[in-house]
Amino acid sequence: MVVEQRFSKEELQEILEEEAFLIKHSGETPEIAYHSGLYYLFEDPEGPGLKPQDVDLAPMKQAVFERYCKILLRDLKPANRDRKIYRGIARSIANWHRLKRFCQKEGFQIDEIKKETAQYLIHFLHKEVEDVASGRRSSCINCTYEEILDFAKELGVDQKTLPSGLRTLCWNQ
Repeated sequence: MVVEQRFSKEELQEILEEEAFLIKHSGETPEIAYHSGLYYLFEDPEGPGLKPQDVDLAPMKQAVFERYCKILLRDLKPANRDRKIYRGIARSIANWHRLKRFCQKEGFQIDEIKKETAQYLIHFLHKEVEDVASGRRSSCINCTYEEILDFAKELGVDQKTLPSGLRTLCWNQ
């Protein structure tokens, strides 16, 4: 039995690139976009009807990784604190855990983004303490001091590098 090839190699690549694009520009949970893409590719009656064994999902998985990194760091940029896209440190912590689980499951290395996230966190916290102390703004920290300490520890941040006065800006338990 001969199986008809419905798409050329170039057409298949375009379909997968489009799905990766959608993931990169998805909302707050890129894995939902990824699974929606899988449904579209393999099960949706209006989709291309591909077979999982015929598709390299690496570009879509890479898009999930990149999107997580983008939204993780977005909420650790002081310039974003007053923008609608800002979700706060609590969301960064949640996205860090999601990213970490995804990377463990899919075999992605996390060392570089871990290091970058640690640098962003330290900078953000120092800027937040400085801006609140000078009266330029009120605190936008939306988690407890203990949650920040746990996050910092997980990222390999030495607690001594955290700014003094941070605890007073955090939520009480």
